[in-house]
Order: sequence, then C-alpha cells, then structure tokens
Amino acid sequence: MAKWEPAYLDTHRRGLLEPKIAAAYDILNQCTLCPHNCLVDRHHGERGLCRTGDLPVTSSYGPHFGEEDPLVGRRGSGTIFFTHCNLYCIFCQNYEISHGGEGEEVSVADLAAMMLSLQQRGCHNLNFVTPSHQVYQILAALSLAIAGGLNLPLVYNTGGYDAVETLRLLDGVMDIYMPDFKFWDPKVAADLCQAENYPEMARRALKEMHRQVGDLVLDDTGVARRGLLVRHLVLPGGLAGTRKIMEFLAREISPDTYVNVMGQYRPCGQASAHPLLRQSLSAEEHAEAQGLTREAGLTRLDRREKWFRWLE
Repeated sequence: MAKWEPAYLDTHRRGLLEPKIAAAYDILNQCTLCPHNCLVDRHHGERGLCRTGDLPVTSSYGPHFGEEDPLVGRRGSGTIFFTHCNLYCIFCQNYEISHGGEGEEVSVADLAAMMLSLQQRGCHNLNFVTPSHQVYQILAALSLAIAGGLNLPLVYNTGGYDAVETLRLLDGVMDIYMPDFKFWDPKVAADLCQAENYPEMARRALKEMHRQVGDLVLDDTGVARRGLLVRHLVLPGGLAGTRKIMEFLAREISPDTYVNVMGQYRPCGQASAHPLLRQSLSAEEHAEAQGLTREAGLTRLDRREKWFRWLE
C-alpha cells in the first residue's frame, strides 16, 4: 500500500501550486475571493467587508483539544485563528476576533513558521480557522512551509460562505474541508449574518468541497486524513432550519457525511438584541436536532468526547 501524504505535496511536485498562488494574488486586485464580491484592491490599501489587506492577520495559534474527535486525536488539532471574517454573525462565539479585529498582521514567512511550529509540536493537522478571506495568504505561506518540511493534512475550517471559484483554487491543496452550514432560510441569514444569499452559497460550496475530497476518511487510529466534515450549530427556536439542512446533506451531498450537530449555543456578541437568541439552547432542542439528523438518514455524528479522555 502506498504511503499516505497530504494532497498539496503532489500538487507542489507537479508545479501546480505556484499558479494557484498567482491566481489568488490576482484576485485581490479586485477582490472576489468570497461571495460578497467587494471588488476592492487589497494590494493597495483598500479594505472590503473583511477589513483585511494582502498580509496574514492572525489572533492565535496552538494545539486545540476542543475540536471534533477525528481532528483532535491524541495530540490535538493545530489551529491557526485568522482575524476578521467574511460573515458578521451577531451571535459569534469568537466575537472579539471576528468583529473586534483582535490579532495582528504578520508576514507570510511568519505564517509559514506557525505551520511548521504546530507540526513540530506533534499536532495531527493544520486547522485554518476562518480562512475564506485569507486564501492567498495561506497558499503563499504553504509554499514556504513545504520547503521547510511540512507534511500535515490541511483543514479548511470555514463558516461556509465561500465562492466556488476560490474553492477550485484549493482543489489538490486542502485535505479536509470543515464548513459550517448555519442557516437554511435566506431571511434568517440576512437578519443574523448580513448575507441573504448565504444558504445558496453554502449549498454550492459544500457540493464543490465534497467533489474534491469526498466523505471523511479516518486512519486506523480514528484520525481524519481526508474528506468533508460538516458543522451545524443548532439555534434556539429552530432558527437554523436543521431539518432542511440535514435532508440536503443526506440527499445532495452524501448519506455518509460526517456531521457535528453542535448544542453549545449561548448568547454572545449582539445576540441579546434578538428575541429568540437571548437564551441558551436547551437540552431538549439539541436532542430534537440530533433526532432530525438521524431521521434524514445521517448516522456519522461526532460524539464530542472530552479531550481529557486521552490523558487517562
């Protein structure tokens, strides 16, 4: 059996990574990196909705043990948290980073050094959190990290508001896609994240992600190597449209889609201004959402086991 390696190493060897970097660089001249299509020149100081130029902006990085089980393993997921976001969810649990801009601008070489540091610390993967508006920066840093010996699988941990054209640049680069599917109803999306077309864009994005990497594949220790893993945060009052989302995943993506039905909603950010988001999710609402997921035909649900089980 051939030895496993991350997809980007073959892409690099075939000379296909540099053209992807160049294409991503060109997009920033009139930015259409995400579906907002701000058309700003990010190379010359203009800022769109994401408030980010052409250098990486990060808030923190390190091993993370609170992610999905297949990412955490025994040594943690190597997360890099990017500052700002291309969505403005009023209930964001990382509000200080996404809305407040907590973090600092760094060089592409600094970002590559973060990647290599996480590998040296033994992490199972590199987990890019909120990467949609910093795809060029990631690709440029990846080239440097490969030269430094990087060989971990890459995780694209996104809110789901991604342009298919940008995702195609990541074909042969990302090993694992981990998108949110936040809302089914466009009116809810407009109200809660300022992106009425979010549901349509998320459906297109998830189809493209699955086309590239397929269903989630685990190694013999239960750690993810490649594939799609979908997150869905259950919201109070059925605002997220869980039933419709799970039916879409089962019918139009794959009945073997690995799903994390998240029950940890609590009021954060500006959530208290919304009548249905002022209270935390109840255990009954979470149990109902898990039931709807199984009714749709999805059976690969994240167990959300505590990371300290690895310390026993």
